[in-house]
Amino acid sequence: MRDLDPAATSVELTRRMCDIQSVSGGERELADAIERALAPFAHLEVLRDGDAIVARTNLGRGSRVVIAGHIDTVPVNENLPTRFEEHDGRDYLWGRGTVDMKAGCAVHLKLAAELVSPAVDVTWIWYDHEEVSAALNGLGRLADRHPELLHGDFAVLGEPTAAEVEGGCNGTLRVILRTRGVRAHSARAWVGRNAIHGLADALRLLAEYEPASVEVDGLVYRESLSAVGIAGGIAGNVVPDAAELAINYRFAPDKSARDAEQHLRELFQGYDLTVDDAAEGARPGLDHPLAERFLAAVNATAKPKYGWTDVARFSALGIPAVNYGPGDPLKAHADDERVAVDEIVSCERGLRTWLSGS
Repeated sequence: MRDLDPAATSVELTRRMCDIQSVSGGERELADAIERALAPFAHLEVLRDGDAIVARTNLGRGSRVVIAGHIDTVPVNENLPTRFEEHDGRDYLWGRGTVDMKAGCAVHLKLAAELVSPAVDVTWIWYDHEEVSAALNGLGRLADRHPELLHGDFAVLGEPTAAEVEGGCNGTLRVILRTRGVRAHSARAWVGRNAIHGLADALRLLAEYEPASVEVDGLVYRESLSAVGIAGGIAGNVVPDAAELAINYRFAPDKSARDAEQHLRELFQGYDLTVDDAAEGARPGLDHPLAERFLAAVNATAKPKYGWTDVARFSALGIPAVNYGPGDPLKAHADDERVAVDEIVSCERGLRTWLSGS
């Protein structure tokens, strides 16, 4: 049984959290350690749902903020235990989970324990199963089972942003285009109809498509439309009678998933199109007074989040949310995953300043 000591530095807490492996589905040991670490603090009400831990203050403040992060990681690939490294004059903590996103979770744990009387009430959430199917997502489960626990006026998700602020997020839609043909021997191809060739117009449209850049609440979100998979073919001497093309559309948060679907149906008219997966985007909500104070406290200018994150779950509940955490997102899931030590310290300082009202 390994324990976490909130009195340790946030850098040391990050190291200890990462060394407790918690690949999706195996979060129990880390969730237990977080729950034990928070149990002694009388200013926190600590609750648990599966391997999601919720700790909240109930001070009767005029506003409540929610600060959340997921504790699971993608599989380890010879990148644990953690170690410290130096690159180009900066100190890094190397290892699985350092970026995505235990550094943020460690900062949250330390501040949850130490901020006995924050200027706003705070709900801290450490949740499971973010790196797998959306149906298993611990934050989604909390939203379904205990929506009152996610209530707040503003939310911060500790996704890696290199200690910058990224507001809202693009939505994502994945569709499948299907074509039908007539199977034939490839030596007599003219008596068949090649279903793979039937995708040619769709591939041309994708190659020529110019994605939009859309301004939403002062941030410019760049969209993208990409083929992400293609399948077809029976054998090396058979003209195929069926083919599929998977397309991913990352759409700006001024659109709903339904709007995005309609756009693709108009673009790919004549094709058999079915929706394979969809997730709404999230507007940044940076005009909220709490958001304005947050940006001032962390001394940041907000940028758009092009990828999808769980801020969309808060947005669906009517809660404006931003991404803010240590770590270069390009190192998330990488075998050389590593977080800059100064970014951990910076995020702790920024959140502490904001929540303290100083």
